[in-house]
Amino acid sequence: MKVSIEVNGKAVTEEVEDRTLLVHFLRENAGLTATNIGCDTTSCGACTVLLDGESVKSCTVLAAQADGHEVTTVEGLGGEGGELHPVQRAFREQHGLQCGFCTPGMIMASVSLLAHNPKPTREEVRAGLEGNLCRCTGYHNIVSAVIDASGQEVDR
Repeated sequence: MKVSIEVNGKAVTEEVEDRTLLVHFLRENAGLTATNIGCDTTSCGACTVLLDGESVKSCTVLAAQADGHEVTTVEGLGGEGGELHPVQRAFREQHGLQCGFCTPGMIMASVSLLAHNPKPTREEVRAGLEGNLCRCTGYHNIVSAVIDASGQEVDR
């Protein structure tokens, strides 16, 4: 089937099998490999992207379901000339990553969280990101990064 999805502001139209998952469409058809495939069961969140501005786990969304919609991946967050999105900058400054595997999905979930709750508490950040797993960091610096990106003071 033919699907057309606006990915990071650019139309991507491809013939795909009707069972093609959005994560595979993004990686194989759009050439955007930052969206990671972790578990294929929505357990880890490594594949989180924004679909029409809402965070979704792209391993359980069919490309056909995204046909005619807008998808944003971590590659589409930054500004002109490589400027980092505030959440990306905060993850770097607050050391909210280690191995980096979960980072794209964690950043996308954080962007969505902040769109719905611009000034979350540390507890609200933890609850808002509970569907995204990190095996390396212990989450403290990830939570600090989201607080920093929200413009609030990071208390240590």
